[in-house]
Amino acid sequence: MSKGSAAPESPAPGGRTGRAAGPGRGGSRSGRLRRGGRFLQDGTPGGRVFRIVARLVRRPLLPAVRLWRRNIQLRVVAGTLLMSLGVVLLLGLVVIGQVRNGLLETKEKAAQTQAAGGFSAAQDRAATTPSGVPGQDGVRAGSSVNWRSTLVEQLASGGQNAFNVVALSLDSGDTASRGARASGEVDPTRSVPVDLRHWVANGNSPFQKYGRIHYASDKPSEPGLVIGKRLNDAEGKQYELYYLFPLTQEEDSLDLVKTTLATAGLFVVVLLGAIAWFVVRQVVTPVRMAAGIAERLSAGRLQERMKVTGEDDIARLGEAFNKMASNLQLKIQQLEELSRMQRRFVSDVSHELRTPLTTVRMAADVIHEARVDFDPVTARSAELLGDQLDRFESLLSDLLEISRFDAGAAALEAEPIDLRQVVRRVIGGAEPLAERKGTRIVVVGDEQPVVAEADARRVERVLRNLVVNAVEHGEGRDVVVKLAAAGGAVAVAVRDYGVGLKPGEATRVFNRFWRADPARARTTGGTGLGLSIAVEDARLHGGWLQAWGEAGGGSQFRLTLPRTADEPLRGSPIPLEPEDSRRNREQAAAGRAQETGRTASVPAQSAGERAPLPGVPPRLPAPLTAAVDPAALPGNGARVVARTAAETEHGPGTGTSTGRAGNAEREDGTREG
Repeated sequence: MSKGSAAPESPAPGGRTGRAAGPGRGGSRSGRLRRGGRFLQDGTPGGRVFRIVARLVRRPLLPAVRLWRRNIQLRVVAGTLLMSLGVVLLLGLVVIGQVRNGLLETKEKAAQTQAAGGFSAAQDRAATTPSGVPGQDGVRAGSSVNWRSTLVEQLASGGQNAFNVVALSLDSGDTASRGARASGEVDPTRSVPVDLRHWVANGNSPFQKYGRIHYASDKPSEPGLVIGKRLNDAEGKQYELYYLFPLTQEEDSLDLVKTTLATAGLFVVVLLGAIAWFVVRQVVTPVRMAAGIAERLSAGRLQERMKVTGEDDIARLGEAFNKMASNLQLKIQQLEELSRMQRRFVSDVSHELRTPLTTVRMAADVIHEARVDFDPVTARSAELLGDQLDRFESLLSDLLEISRFDAGAAALEAEPIDLRQVVRRVIGGAEPLAERKGTRIVVVGDEQPVVAEADARRVERVLRNLVVNAVEHGEGRDVVVKLAAAGGAVAVAVRDYGVGLKPGEATRVFNRFWRADPARARTTGGTGLGLSIAVEDARLHGGWLQAWGEAGGGSQFRLTLPRTADEPLRGSPIPLEPEDSRRNREQAAAGRAQETGRTASVPAQSAGERAPLPGVPPRLPAPLTAAVDPAALPGNGARVVARTAAETEHGPGTGTSTGRAGNAEREDGTREG
């Protein structure tokens, strides 16, 4: 039997629409959209709106994204659910396709057999039925119509609602309307497809096509298989005979299969998700426990251990983790004990050395006073002995102080003090050394009180160390001491214009016994522990001691303390990098060149400013771009603080103008009054 596929079918409207929408036009539109997106991002008003909308859309999703990134169990379960859902959908599509093809193939074979028998019976009946009286057209037409009606009723009576029969004339005129006969209230013109009628009219074999069966009554339409063939009636006239087989039972069976597969697939997906959650939980729970215990171990709770159950791989992992923690605790205890022994040894040795040192000092003083009676060589030896004993006493004092910091026994005796008085005492003590070096010490920003709760003895020791180091390494140039207070912080900066510091030495300078130039002699007999003690004093106050320097451009040390004891610091009133640094001068020159379009020279100071100090570079305008305050020493809680152009322009000058104590440097680079 020939099928409908033997003749070309007309394309569906959906397919025509799909072909009309070509990729070229779609691509062009997407390109325009992409270009529009770039315009919104680049344009100032549109870009701001785009960023605001993106931020509003992204903000509710941040908790979910954070949970997705931090929870491996959620990712594994979600991945398992998605993959199992894809497998179930693919399997369902394959099964439904196989069931549909099987049902349709079975129905198609049964329908073809039934239709072939019906066509044979109709042809036999036409051969055995006598024709009407010749010449009487009305009689012949009536008998033909009655014959077809009787034929349709007889053929449909054997179907028992399994199929319906339709008889149509070949032409589309009045004869077709008179000759249209159908069983079961079937609408013949709507139920039989037009292209199928065309195939039947032009062929001698049976043709078939799937479609929908419509009824003349209120009965809803249903899917069906239509098989038709061109035959001859009792009068010898050709007509079309169609068998219409409803597919309602097959459709119900297919719906039942779909429902069953959907229910089973959903159950399988949920079951696989539960299994994945259970399996991953068995692995993730010990890992999370190990992570929590590791955090507590890092916090110092060395007695924490994992709970181990079973003998599987996870249990062995827990045992190994506990063994590692025990060994780590043992090693740390050994190191702590060794450190305590070392600190005790240093403290005991320092104390024990004081008695013989006192005796040696007394003897050295006697020898030193009687050196005028000695020969020159012996007299010089007596002087060297006294100098080295002074340095030895300083070294013992520093070692005792370091041992107190290491043992955590250093106590802070804080009281409100004015840092200006401390600075004056320090400068007074450093004047003899400055005169020998040909250095002038200048104080900037001492017009207003700079009061803070601090230990005067420790602050004075820190500033004395900074000023003496600046004078010693200043190469005879001026040293500027700058004071400022703003917000909850006060600061003292010591600036010199000597050899400076190389890259990386700004943090190493606070290490114990570290020297930038080992071959350089210590004019003042330093012990190498001064800056180490100074940074510990600053940390004891909850403050910062930071260093900046550049090779050949000098250095600056900044001490920042909170106004009130135990108050956390958020910024410093004085920028760590001075305004006259090499980088700031280059940035200022580049900014002026951008504005004027030509290379600008350094402007002269205004009449309202003081005369520049000898050896101090003139003050330059503030750089146009913001400089970043380098971070403080590790462990002191300092953060990177940005300097704005306004802050730099109105900040205290280096030996040329008074500092503004009312402006502070915030963490975000803004100024507060």
